[in-house]
Amino acid sequence: MIDIHMIILLTGGALVALALAFIVYAKRKIDEANLIDRDARHRLKNAKFEMETEKREALLKVKDEIHKKRSEFELEKKRERIELDRLQSKINTKYEALEKKEEGLDLLKRELQQKERTFSTLEDQLRASEARLKSLYAELITKLERVSSMSREEAKALLISTLEAEVRHENQKWIQKTEEEARERAKEKATSIVVTAMQRYTSEQVAQHASSIVHLPNDEMKGRIIGKEGRNIKSLEMATGMEFVIGETPELITISGFNPVRREVARRTLEALISDGRINPTRIEETVGRIEKEIEEIIEGYGKDVTLEYNLQGIHPEIVTLLGKLYFRTSFSQNVLIHSKEVGMFSRMIAEELGLDGALALRAGLLHDIGKAVTAEVEGPHAMIGGDIAKRCGEDPIVVNAIAAHHEEVPFTSVYAPIVVVADIISASRPGARRETLTAYIKRLEKLEEIAHSFDGIKRAYALQAGREIRIIVEESVLDDAASTLLASAIARKVQEDMNFPGQIKVNVIRETRTIEYAK
Repeated sequence: MIDIHMIILLTGGALVALALAFIVYAKRKIDEANLIDRDARHRLKNAKFEMETEKREALLKVKDEIHKKRSEFELEKKRERIELDRLQSKINTKYEALEKKEEGLDLLKRELQQKERTFSTLEDQLRASEARLKSLYAELITKLERVSSMSREEAKALLISTLEAEVRHENQKWIQKTEEEARERAKEKATSIVVTAMQRYTSEQVAQHASSIVHLPNDEMKGRIIGKEGRNIKSLEMATGMEFVIGETPELITISGFNPVRREVARRTLEALISDGRINPTRIEETVGRIEKEIEEIIEGYGKDVTLEYNLQGIHPEIVTLLGKLYFRTSFSQNVLIHSKEVGMFSRMIAEELGLDGALALRAGLLHDIGKAVTAEVEGPHAMIGGDIAKRCGEDPIVVNAIAAHHEEVPFTSVYAPIVVVADIISASRPGARRETLTAYIKRLEKLEEIAHSFDGIKRAYALQAGREIRIIVEESVLDDAASTLLASAIARKVQEDMNFPGQIKVNVIRETRTIEYAK
């Protein structure tokens, strides 16, 4: 029994302990639940506060944005109102102006209507006057026909023929007078332009005349140049392509050849050999090779100097080289490069006086004799050769024609071609530009007179002014005035075909008839 009671007590105690533990556990859970509830309520409260705060901030932002948009809208509205007021004012001004114009048009309309009525009245009066004039004219014609014993058509024909004769005569006199005046004005203008160009140009250097004569220090040097069995002079001639003429003139050797550059190479080579003193075939070949390189450099230097001096743009390298070669070319002892520079300057001056492109004229004048640089290698007239070279090197067609036509072998295609012709004549014929030997001068005069006497009807012929004029006196009984004019043209053409001369030659044909009687 005791054991049962003990078990019951222990069981009851255990149950009580369990109950107490459950109560404690339940209380703890309730406290935790209350704590979680308080925390949740606190979080909810915070969340609500944050939401309210964000709501207020968002509301403030919206209000600010609305206020900003409203201000911008008000400002834009104000601007538009100002612009509308301005446009309205402008429209009102234009409207007022239109009203004034309309009033003016109405006034003009009334004036025109008044003038139209006046014109209508005048027109009616003119019709009446015209009718009266026609009647009077018919009566006058009838009276004139009766008085003159001629019909109206006959009188008209006579009057017309008389008027035609008078008009033809007056017209012929007027044309002749106009031509003479135009010719005089053109002559004066051309003379003024040419003289102005010549006065403006001043040559800064003396033209150098190329020489093909080498002076020796003594006659013994001739033997050394000739060498044993003539091997030295043969080597010189083979290396340079020139002929060395050793005559009886003491201390002098003449170099002969058509190529001016090769002639210069030969001259410099001979002078270098004489200065060095060693003359043999090997030394000759070495010296010729060295001099050729020097001449090439000199040629390039002269060509580049010209292009820089005249600021030539886009010029072909071949033309630069040919310009340099012209320095060693002469025409009637005038240096061709310096002559070409003078022609370029004169061409530019004349073109500028005429209001043309001075740079283009300068280029044409400077290159006009470019063909002379290769005449020793290419056959044909140097003007045509130069034109072909310029065309191949891409020069302007105006420049090409001016080069090819400066001796009038091809027709002119622009005004620049005759400008180059005139500039060429000025440079060639100015005092001191060219010179020739006495023998050549006398031969030229004799040739001129010979050509003149080759024609029929010539009484006498005289070459004047250093061969720049041929004065011819014809038989007045054989040739009339018209035949004399044709004779002058024929002689001029023959002179051009048979002679080479600088500048131009004037052919002056004189026909004179004199009647002399004596009173006794």
